[in-house]
Amino acid sequence: MRRIFVDTGAWYALVDKSDPDHPAARRFFAANRTPLATTNFVFDETVTLLRRRLGWQTACEFGRRLKGSELAGMVYVTGEDEDAAWEIFRKFRDKEFSYTDCTSFAVMERLKLRAAFTFDSHFTAMGCQVVPVR
Repeated sequence: MRRIFVDTGAWYALVDKSDPDHPAARRFFAANRTPLATTNFVFDETVTLLRRRLGWQTACEFGRRLKGSELAGMVYVTGEDEDAAWEIFRKFRDKEFSYTDCTSFAVMERLKLRAAFTFDSHFTAMGCQVVPVR
């Protein structure tokens, strides 16, 4: 099944109306008909970022909707994914990838996902098709 991976920055832009990428995120999300997938690591990173910047209520509401599968399917990072992520992290010293980015790349590879809903240039650097196109 074809799916699009969703990164933290896209989730954040979708929620925060003051984010510069909010309009593009809303347009993409409204028009998209391809199933979305994200990871428990991205969930952690997003809920934490939302709580810090927009408050507990916003973070809780987003978390409830994502956990309830209203937004995307949750993929859990496996031990093998973490091993692969660590290798990516070590290999690409010059790219400034976060460890969560690396787990995302590993999961995308495992699931053979090529497209990512993101505003993070790191996904382009790893050869992913990024949507929405800017």
